[in-house]
Amino acid sequence: MTKKGELLLNESFTFPNDQEAIDHGKKLLEEKSYSTTTHRLVRAGKLLLFYR
Repeated sequence: MTKKGELLLNESFTFPNDQEAIDHGKKLLEEKSYSTTTHRLVRAGKLLLFYR
């Protein structure tokens, strides 16, 4: 979300473990140029990655 609360990216993906999901999430954010924008990655309600 931006400072205005806009949703910029909403992707769903499945990986066998948290680390692979985190690695993929980071790569996806970098490709979309959102790595320095506030973001979070969750799996089954568990927060895996957060940046503000």
